[in-house]
Amino acid sequence: MIRRRLARHWTALVAIAVVALAAFAVHRLQSGDGSGRQAMADGAPDQIVPFNPKRVLLEVYGEPGATATITYLDVNATPQRVDAVLPWTYDDSTTTPAVATNIQAQGDGSTLSCRITIDGVVKVEQSSTGTDAYVFCLDKSG
Repeated sequence: MIRRRLARHWTALVAIAVVALAAFAVHRLQSGDGSGRQAMADGAPDQIVPFNPKRVLLEVYGEPGATATITYLDVNATPQRVDAVLPWTYDDSTTTPAVATNIQAQGDGSTLSCRITIDGVVKVEQSSTGTDAYVFCLDKSG
């Protein structure tokens, strides 16, 4: 009688055994070493260390004591505006892979210049002359 039942239902018993074995294997693989803990080298996630910082120097200069309205993008590409006595500088550093900077300035003197320097290399330098001089510098290569 037992043989007859096994003969009829052997495929179902084999299927149940395969499913149980697969479930056990998946459980062991997901738990790693079987302890249920996740393994980490030092107990903390990897830290991202800044590398290759870029030093950005923006300059606007003209007649000493003249004033200018200056708009520029800082190292985070955030627009900024200042009314400043010349000469004016913005000096910062960043670890972002690329820096796009620009300067626009209009002064109350007859000469005005701007310069963008990245890591000590002058990328752009422009000058303008005339009443209420206007100057613009743009660098996308940094």
